Amino acid sequence: MEKEVRWERMFPDQLETAFDSCPAVYFTYGLCEPHGPQNTVGLDALKAHAIACRTAQTYGGIVAPPDYWHIHEHGMYANWAQKNVGEVRSWLTAMPAWQHFKNVCYHVRAADALGFQAAIFLTGHYGPNWQDLKTLLNLIQPNFAMRLYGLPDFEANHIGFSKQGDGGDHAGRVETSLLWALEPDCVDVSRMPEPETPGPHFAMGSNAYDSDRLTGERMVNDEVQWLGKKMQELLDEYTHLDNSNREPVTFEQVEKIWAEQIKPVLNTFETMQNKGEPPPEDSQWFDQWKIPEIP
Repeated sequence: MEKEVRWERMFPDQLETAFDSCPAVYFTYGLCEPHGPQNTVGLDALKAHAIACRTAQTYGGIVAPPDYWHIHEHGMYANWAQKNVGEVRSWLTAMPAWQHFKNVCYHVRAADALGFQAAIFLTGHYGPNWQDLKTLLNLIQPNFAMRLYGLPDFEANHIGFSKQGDGGDHAGRVETSLLWALEPDCVDVSRMPEPETPGPHFAMGSNAYDSDRLTGERMVNDEVQWLGKKMQELLDEYTHLDNSNREPVTFEQVEKIWAEQIKPVLNTFETMQNKGEPPPEDSQWFDQWKIPEIP
């Protein structure tokens, strides 16, 4: 029986034991969105959460409940969806960028208040949101004792980097293989259309036909090893800092950090840009393309 590392499924004494052994936590992000007819729509978060669980089981730490609400529909995400999803029902669990990033600030606060020394924030959702995640964590790091690191899962996937160039795809060989290895009940390659059938096939990647479960296992193992090493680096960094005078950050302080440090520069985040021409006016993606004033 595998060691339980999922925060929400652990008893208080199990959490205390795991914390004493390794005061590290993993936060995972994704959303429900089109990932081809061969994958369940929760691929992004399913993938990130399962990778984090395997890492914690191997190297220690606790995995926070996955967050299935993420950035989509506005800006470049609307353009991408219009071209790759089309006008079908999308089954998205989307929220605006600013709400997602504010939520992350509160996730950081909760873990820091509990005394965690290091946290990795792993997103299985691609596009520019992962760049903004890194920016956000760098901006708020001085306010917290806990060491922070954010990344897309493909940053840890060296096999993906060598085979795909950028290490990531969308419902193609990499993502389908990863989900197949991690959650085999969530992949059914028999649902893929015949090759050369006109798309867009619910945003399926063109090389999805090359997916392979064993390839996915190799990728998963590579990511687990990378993440375990990175978490240890963060823990080592924490031990070399003087945090004796640090006090837990309150909700009120999070709001102040947001108002004074994040909101003034939020319009520079990649996910807050309108790049390219808007979708056609008769598209379901047209109204959401424009990014409104940040509340």
